[in-house]
Amino acid sequence: MKDIIKEPGRIVIPSDPTYLQALDDFLEETLRGFGMADNDVADVAISVTELVNNAITHGNMNDSQKTVEVKIVRNSDQVEVTIKDQGLGFNPGNIPDPLSDENLLKETGRGIFIVRSLMDKVEFETAKNGGTRVKVVKKFTPVEE
Repeated sequence: MKDIIKEPGRIVIPSDPTYLQALDDFLEETLRGFGMADNDVADVAISVTELVNNAITHGNMNDSQKTVEVKIVRNSDQVEVTIKDQGLGFNPGNIPDPLSDENLLKETGRGIFIVRSLMDKVEFETAKNGGTRVKVVKKFTPVEE
């Protein structure tokens, strides 16, 4: 197995779904360290895992030589997560509406819709040196210990 790069607020994993558990552990530990409530931790973890899975599958085309980088920063009452792949980039406007009649019964295509419903802000951009960068923001009130 390839190496995972793990630092405070940052993890880089190979484009292989077997690394999603390491990502999930990193997210939970980091977000709980920020004092997030369980429901907020779940919203962020579900969203980021979905976006990383998309980065592995659609961005990096399951090329295990490529990586996905996740950075997490807390800014007072919100957490900001950036996910970056090494793919060719894509236009989020081309994502079919999962609620339209022709897409209701499809088994795929709901991930971005779910992310947008769970997070307060979702931004996509094609990075200058290639790849897609997705930034998601979740506002939260820290829980008292």
